[in-house]
Amino acid sequence: MTQTYHKTILPSGLTVVSEFIPSVRSVSFGVWIKSGGAAENPENNGVAHFLEHMVFKSTAKRNAREIARSIENLGGNLNAFTSKEQTCFHVEILDESLPQAVEVLADILTRQTLPEIEIRKERDVILDEIASVEDAPEEWIQDYFVEQLFPGHPLGYSILGTRQSVKKTDLKTLLDFYNTHYCCDNIVIAAAGHIDHQNLLDLVQTHFHFPESPFGEQTLPVVDFGKGQIWRPARNSQAHLCLGVPGVAYQDPRKFDLLVLNTLLGGGMGSRLFQNIREEHGIAYNIYSFFDFHQQCGLFGVYLGTDARNLKKATDLLYAELEAVAADPIDAQELAETQSQLKGNLVLGLESTAARMNRLAMLEIYQKEFRPVDSVIEQINRVSRESLYHTARELLAPEQFLQVVLSPRE
Repeated sequence: MTQTYHKTILPSGLTVVSEFIPSVRSVSFGVWIKSGGAAENPENNGVAHFLEHMVFKSTAKRNAREIARSIENLGGNLNAFTSKEQTCFHVEILDESLPQAVEVLADILTRQTLPEIEIRKERDVILDEIASVEDAPEEWIQDYFVEQLFPGHPLGYSILGTRQSVKKTDLKTLLDFYNTHYCCDNIVIAAAGHIDHQNLLDLVQTHFHFPESPFGEQTLPVVDFGKGQIWRPARNSQAHLCLGVPGVAYQDPRKFDLLVLNTLLGGGMGSRLFQNIREEHGIAYNIYSFFDFHQQCGLFGVYLGTDARNLKKATDLLYAELEAVAADPIDAQELAETQSQLKGNLVLGLESTAARMNRLAMLEIYQKEFRPVDSVIEQINRVSRESLYHTARELLAPEQFLQVVLSPRE
């Protein structure tokens, strides 16, 4: 059988992982910096995101339009994102156009110019982005919930930064962050699709020349999780609520229990929360659960939006559902159906090369190894009524709850 997964650590320290998918003619290629918002401090908060935007402005050989058109002219897509613990620059392209795509990404990441005039313009763009989040209650309350769950901790910082920190971001701020974090030993290059690993290595070694200075392990302070109830005034009649608890780290074996629990409680129209609070009682248009896994911890939460007049009833029903799942093991048939839904979502989600590339990178960043999809399905199948019950009891202990409400009345 042809080996589909390959991993190489180059002499520079740069890690390259790839997965060959013979049934496609495309390639997803990503450069992952193992630093994001959690690598910041209150003074430079938002710099990872700011820098992510700035590398697309110009290089020594291309302006912003030429950068965009260099990939779009080939029928591809070029984009980037910043998360708590990573910054990713990625492209989806036809396999025959991969050499051009790799050269473009290398150009913007190693030869960007960061002109002062573009920094000033982008500062205004990001300030507008912050304002747009403040005008979107569902987005704002989830950011605020994370901030309050990780009070004073880098994991709680806004990816966008604050108005104060963004206004202070200048060329020195950007260069300091770039020189500290954009180093070979802090970067994973991942590709999935119709690709030959040796050809990929040749392209990477030809075009990517990051500094080779040792980055060292990033150590975050211990988290002192927030809890209790917080109310914030809203400007309209709609009430928004986020309720949650500390979750588990990416490598925690309870992760698979939490994935099943998330699907069971708020992972779709058939979930307990949707069926009870929206369908049966009709008091919340939007309700779902969510989670995040980080290096040292994680989170699990529920969001709901409702008319302020129904907030108490919706909150009581939400607490009742959380108490119920932690009170007794769930029915065997419900567990089997939830596992089937989760496995289906997983497999269907990996139909794209972009999703496969993302998975490759995350496995390398957090676990330093590749795990076939079948092994993940096996882990999901191993979740039992008893393990799910014990994890729910551990995580959903009432004394750990943090409740944040955005409502016109307390």
